[in-house]
Amino acid sequence: MSLVTVGSVAFDAIETPFGKTDKIIGGAGTYIALSSSYFVKEQNIVAVVGEDFPQEMIDKLSNRGVNLEGLQIKKGEKSFFWSGKYNIDMNSRDTLITELNVLEHFDPIIPESYQNCDYLMLGNLSPDVQLKVIKRLKNRPKLVAMDTMNFWMDIAMEDLTKTLKEIDILIINDEEARQLSGEYSLVKAAKKIREMGPKYLIIKKGEHGALLFHGSNAFFAPALPLEDVFDPTGAGDTFAGGFMGYLASTDDISFENMKRGIIAGSAMASFCVEKFGTERLENLTKSEIEDRIHEFVQLTNFDMVQSV
Repeated sequence: MSLVTVGSVAFDAIETPFGKTDKIIGGAGTYIALSSSYFVKEQNIVAVVGEDFPQEMIDKLSNRGVNLEGLQIKKGEKSFFWSGKYNIDMNSRDTLITELNVLEHFDPIIPESYQNCDYLMLGNLSPDVQLKVIKRLKNRPKLVAMDTMNFWMDIAMEDLTKTLKEIDILIINDEEARQLSGEYSLVKAAKKIREMGPKYLIIKKGEHGALLFHGSNAFFAPALPLEDVFDPTGAGDTFAGGFMGYLASTDDISFENMKRGIIAGSAMASFCVEKFGTERLENLTKSEIEDRIHEFVQLTNFDMVQSV
């Protein structure tokens, strides 16, 4: 099955308690595409970069089997750039620099070869751009997932509300879920958000795992305890890529299979945080991924030897 990913392909500069980087490759679209490419063969990306974006990274995406027909390269312009510094707990960060550059006027172009995609992942972009993508597809995909953030809730709530009505799954973190719903309880928040449009809701809780909601059903997956977390940048996008890549590879959108997708996404995110940027995601092996997924299964696998 085919997956189309829409998102930023960009530069990041990151500082954590473990070190700092100069400009490295980042962006939601990059993390989602790399992560999902380990599961689904037909991965297509819609994004925009400036002429400053290195051909080496474009080649890395291509070598992972990512179709780049939808990647626009704007001559004479610069790629999106974000710089941030993480606090000691690694759960919060301060944005130091944001330069929209080519993203400021991004008009997503959907190649003809993408038109009959089965799955669509809308990475974090302005909700009007996300809605344009949905409207520009001639046929609605089997499943449409979307990420968003507090920034769009602050400045583009009307557009966000319109877009939420057109999707199947919303993937956000706990802080965003509380802001969007106005509820502190995540159970109450999930109910309110699903009334806005999405049938399914995934709430990411960072080092505390992820929650999946649908109807009266809920599922919780823990995060894998890791000795070292070097850089959480892109972990949420990596999670989304693993989740959607797994669903597309199995072509099964049942709640039971989404549980497995949550574990696949969590496994990929656990790799992402082990190195700066996309470094850890670029050369994983099938056995590494299978072993990591097995670790997640073992983490929650137990037998009750005695009833209460």
